[in-house]
Amino acid sequence: MADIGGLTWALTIGLVLVLIAVDLVLAVLRPHRVEIREATAWSVFYVLFALLFGVWFTLAYGGQAGTEYFVGYLVEKSLSVDNLFVFVIIMSTFAVPEEHQHKVLTFGIVLALALRAVFIAVGATLLALFSFVFLLFGLLLIYTAVQLFRHRDEDPDVEDNLVVKTARRVLPIADDYQDGKLFTRVDGRRMATPLFVVLLAIGSIDVLFALDSIPAVFGITSEPYIVFAANAFALLGLRALFFLVKGLLDRLVYLSTGLSLILAFIGVKLILHWAHEDLDPRVPEVPTLLSLAVILVVLTVVTVASLVKTRRDPSMKARPGSLRARRAKAEPERPD
Repeated sequence: MADIGGLTWALTIGLVLVLIAVDLVLAVLRPHRVEIREATAWSVFYVLFALLFGVWFTLAYGGQAGTEYFVGYLVEKSLSVDNLFVFVIIMSTFAVPEEHQHKVLTFGIVLALALRAVFIAVGATLLALFSFVFLLFGLLLIYTAVQLFRHRDEDPDVEDNLVVKTARRVLPIADDYQDGKLFTRVDGRRMATPLFVVLLAIGSIDVLFALDSIPAVFGITSEPYIVFAANAFALLGLRALFFLVKGLLDRLVYLSTGLSLILAFIGVKLILHWAHEDLDPRVPEVPTLLSLAVILVVLTVVTVASLVKTRRDPSMKARPGSLRARRAKAEPERPD
């Protein structure tokens, strides 16, 4: 693959910033309840945009690069659905009004992109300096897959988040959302609003998502530009996708199981790549096209199986899964 120059990087980052700016303007200047028609239009736009970008990238840099981009985008898009589950939990936990959910999601996606940019830069540097980082990433993904599978029927405990608990302890927080402001004054005292706490919750939890999503895409390609583009275009469409499918998320009861299988598969792929490079070139590697086939099959099977299961048993509800077990809350002592 030809080297990706600074101009391509600059134009891509500029394009992403323009799309973010449009979302921010709509979120800040026109807070409103997002209807299905609007969510569908934006979802189609972002998916088509990502696909057209992939076509251009394939023509410009070759079939191998294009395949890596499309597989990376598919991995990020599938993992981002788990983000949607957590967004739903956060929105309900903090009772975010519908007219402010657009703003929360937009700011949350900006935070996610910023955090992922840092992780991508660090990951690319480490991979360039130390090849054993492929082994570490692979082990991390397998560990994450095991934890996600073990706790696949649980919800992450948003209230137990260290950042959220610290913010509530050290910051004065207003009682209501104050027309969607992050900070306000109450009786002359400057206070944070619940919206600020919600953003802290989304940003801190997204650090955990980045710990599995970034190594997962590095398992598909070692090109930082592809990792960045796949992440950016998958996340940009997340806000619209939230409003489009939040009513359907409850039916994806096997999604966490499918994502754990995908993470474990990519983890094994990374370990085989490390062994091929550092131990013995006779160790087989997993081709990118095989990765694409495996991911598509897993996503198709878990989606169909989920829909069949919830149709037979409407009481079943999906959970995003957690990387750790929820702590049992202490029950109040009963009087003797």
